[in-house]
Amino acid sequence: MVDRSWPSEQVVAAARDGDTDSLTALVSGSHPHVRRFARSLCASPEDAEDAAQEALIILYRKIGTLRATGALATWMFRIVRNECIRRSRLMLQPREQLRDRLVLSAEDEVIRRLETGRVVAAIAALPTDQRRVLIMRDVQGCSGRMTADALGLSTAAMKSRLHRARAAVHQALTDPSEEGGAHV
Repeated sequence: MVDRSWPSEQVVAAARDGDTDSLTALVSGSHPHVRRFARSLCASPEDAEDAAQEALIILYRKIGTLRATGALATWMFRIVRNECIRRSRLMLQPREQLRDRLVLSAEDEVIRRLETGRVVAAIAALPTDQRRVLIMRDVQGCSGRMTADALGLSTAAMKSRLHRARAAVHQALTDPSEEGGAHV
């Protein structure tokens, strides 16, 4: 039987503290999950593989910045999501817009990351059926018919799940009891 769980918190903690064997185990143990996330988010298999590889490189380089060992899956989901979005935007942006994006102030970057983290946490908290519909429609930009067909749903069922997903994300982002969303 294949182990489908993420690496243990002990492995994450040891990797975070610089243990090379634990870091190797962490990267290899995370790879199937990262690849699966990327395939569900990216527009093409090539982009998914590239995004998964980039996410694992970020994991390797920045594991020391992960504050909560139990938040690995959320952290990696955010990295993969951001990489898939970055890749799709790169294909759509003229070179001038890319230059403008590179000169964001540090403050703008911090605010953007905080907001992205809140959105990712809200999406990650959705039930799987709603999350898939939301990602295909609002992140990947697939048509309603394409989304319904890919998920084996009627258009009405797809629209219903999308509406519930959007409402849940909106609620999570506007709920005053939330203190900035999930912190990793």
